[in-house]
Amino acid sequence: MVPGMTDTETANIAHIRRFIDACVRADPEEFAGYFTNDAVWWNSPWRPIHGRDAIRETLRRATERMTALPWEIRHIAASGDVVLTERVDHFRIGDTRISMPCMGIFELRDGRITAWRDYWDLTQLEAQMPAPGVSHSS
Repeated sequence: MVPGMTDTETANIAHIRRFIDACVRADPEEFAGYFTNDAVWWNSPWRPIHGRDAIRETLRRATERMTALPWEIRHIAASGDVVLTERVDHFRIGDTRISMPCMGIFELRDGRITAWRDYWDLTQLEAQMPAPGVSHSS
């Protein structure tokens, strides 16, 4: 146990660290297994995704366009069943590496994610994207 943290908070942080590792592996079944059936994933500035099945399908479609690289967790904290992460998420699209600083909020219930909200800057993402017409080789 970490001083000043409850057993639940320590377990929730460990759970989210495992989830972040699963995000990089990008297996849709493993990824979806972390969520409750009624979970919401809001990757702001885009629209929220509702339900485990839709979350699984969204990840599956995303992996057709990009490859996740290891993510950096700069800070992680918990208060009860809420875990906050300051991260830099890394991806590859073709030969282009993209790094996105973001702030993530995870709400958990019984060891599963009920809500995941990531806040990041769309213009920063767009500035790193390959130019139209550039080859997207794998």
